Amino acid sequence: MDAALHATLLRQAGVITRAQALAAGLSADAVDRRLAARRWHPVHPRVYRDGAFPATEEATVRAAVLWGGPGAVLSGTAAAWWHGLLREPPVTVGLTVPRRRYPRPRAGLTVRRRELAAADVRTVAGLPVVAAPLAALETAVELGARGPGFLEELLAAGRVGPDAAGRAHGRQTGSHGAASAGRVLGIALRGVRFRARRRLGVLLGADGPSGWVRERQVAGLPLELAHPVSRTAVEVSFPSPSGDDERTWRKAVLRRQGWSVVTVDPCDVLARPDDVVERIEGAVRPEPTGPAGAAVRVVS
Repeated sequence: MDAALHATLLRQAGVITRAQALAAGLSADAVDRRLAARRWHPVHPRVYRDGAFPATEEATVRAAVLWGGPGAVLSGTAAAWWHGLLREPPVTVGLTVPRRRYPRPRAGLTVRRRELAAADVRTVAGLPVVAAPLAALETAVELGARGPGFLEELLAAGRVGPDAAGRAHGRQTGSHGAASAGRVLGIALRGVRFRARRRLGVLLGADGPSGWVRERQVAGLPLELAHPVSRTAVEVSFPSPSGDDERTWRKAVLRRQGWSVVTVDPCDVLARPDDVVERIEGAVRPEPTGPAGAAVRVVS
C-alpha cells in the first residue's frame, strides 16, 4: 500500500484523489485521519495535497485536472505553460470537459464544455492537455493585445507550425472564440511574412549592387523581390492548397512576360536562411529572357 500510494504522489507532484487513495489500499477512515491530522490538505473536492510535497504550480495544475475527472483536458494559458510555450505560470487554470459534464464553478478554474478532436489532445508528462497549436491559439486570444505578438514569435521560431495552427483553428470553427482566434492568427501570419520578406531582402542585398530590388511591378502585378536582369521574382508566401487559382494565374502571367517565380516559405527564411538564399541564387538564370522565355542577347 505504501509503495503504491507513494508512487502515485510522486507521479502527481504530491496531489491525489480520494478514489486513487482508496485504490492504493487506504480505507476511507485512513484518508479522513490524514485530513484531520493536516497531513493532507484539501485542494478541491475529493482532491488532496500531501503536506510532505511543496505547493508548486505543477501541483496546482495537476490537482485541477484531477478534479475535472474523466475526459478533462488542460486548456488555454495553462496548456501553453505546460507545453513550455509560455514562461509565466497560469493565474487561472483552464479545463475542457465533455459536453455531458456539468461541473460547478471553482475559484481559480475556468471550465469549458466542448468536444475535442483526437488531433487536438496530447498526453504530456502524464497529463491530458490540448495540443500545442490549439494551446497557442487559445492563449493568443486570452492574452488580448499581447496575443498576436506572442503567436507570431512561436510561428517565427518554428515552435508552432502555420499549417498545424490553421488546421487546429479549422477544427474549432463555429465554437466560442474561434472568430477571435482566426483574427489573431491572421495578424500573426502577416507579421511572420513581413519579417521574412525584410530579412530575405537584406540577405539578397536588395537595392544594392546584387541586382535585387524591392517592390517591382510587371504587367500590373506587384513583385516583392525581383532580379530584373535575369527576370527572376521571389514571393515569400506560406504554402497554399493545391489548385490555388490566383497563384497559378500570377505565375502564368509572369511566365508570359519572361519571368520565373521562386516561392519560399517565410518560416524557412527565418529558420534556414542560407538554404533559401542558395535555392534562390540557383534559380537565377545567367542571361535574361524575353516574353515566353526566349533568350535575349545583351550587347555591351
